[in-house]
Amino acid sequence: MNKLGLIAIAVSAVGMGAAEAADLSTKMAVKAPVAAPAPSPWDFAFGAGVMSDYIFRGVTQSNHHPSVTAYFEPRYNVNPNLQLYVGTSGESISFANHAAAEVDVYGGVRPTFGPAAFDFGVWGYLYPGGQCIGAGVCPPGSAVLPNGNVMKRDVSFYEGYGKLNYTVNDTFSLGPNVYYTPSFLNSGAWGTYASITGRAVAPSNWLPSGIGAFVSGEFGRQWLGTTDAFYGNIKYADYNTWNIGLAFTYKVFTLDLRYSDTNLSKGDCNAFTSAFNSSATGFVTAANPAPGFGSNWCGSAFIAKFSADLTASANLK
Repeated sequence: MNKLGLIAIAVSAVGMGAAEAADLSTKMAVKAPVAAPAPSPWDFAFGAGVMSDYIFRGVTQSNHHPSVTAYFEPRYNVNPNLQLYVGTSGESISFANHAAAEVDVYGGVRPTFGPAAFDFGVWGYLYPGGQCIGAGVCPPGSAVLPNGNVMKRDVSFYEGYGKLNYTVNDTFSLGPNVYYTPSFLNSGAWGTYASITGRAVAPSNWLPSGIGAFVSGEFGRQWLGTTDAFYGNIKYADYNTWNIGLAFTYKVFTLDLRYSDTNLSKGDCNAFTSAFNSSATGFVTAANPAPGFGSNWCGSAFIAKFSADLTASANLK
């Protein structure tokens, strides 16, 4: 074979190799990529905390002593703008009927329309372990309080609620809330609570990296009806309550420092709470007849709370 033939064969071989390589490249280019799995619509939130005082609408539930709390909340995201949820939480308390725990069960729906996030649901407050307190209104042999206050064995109740949080911008958000129950603390007195809340987040460059801060507050009014015969058919006093606080965040942790107060007098507070440690007298009101024991359970309070809050989607990946 002459040199010209060898050159022709080599050129042909190179051409065939290039063609095969091009064909292989074409086949590899049209191969469909593996699709990423769709995110699960299920999520859940959970957390726990410890606080120096458990304040509920301006009234201590723990006799101004520390309380622990925890919650668990499964969620189902129907779409990015609609979430269904149920949950349970618990807090340690100190009631006159010797109930030592509050167990909450709740559920609802959270629709979102742009910056407006709504929340509608039902919340049940359960207080296991209670005893009937009070001479004459409880079975013979039941415990009595030196100040004469009475309390039912079962003070569990439920509320329906609606809430709105409107995000003005990256710094400010605010919104109204309303709750209603036909029998607050199973007293026979209906209750409606309405409030406005606000929150302002500090710019990220104000604090060291990783640490956030915000100021938040609430002003609310609690309207209450007339109790049943167990509590003497008294009209509970309506009252205002407010709180304001500064909170610091780091990852999943929050330290909240807050001041809370109400305009309830000590006499009306005693009638409303059935406080077991009311002692001083002279605080006579329409709902709190002579000798008019007074309670500080509705007065000003400072609360420090340290908590951790997580979600499966963000923290358990």
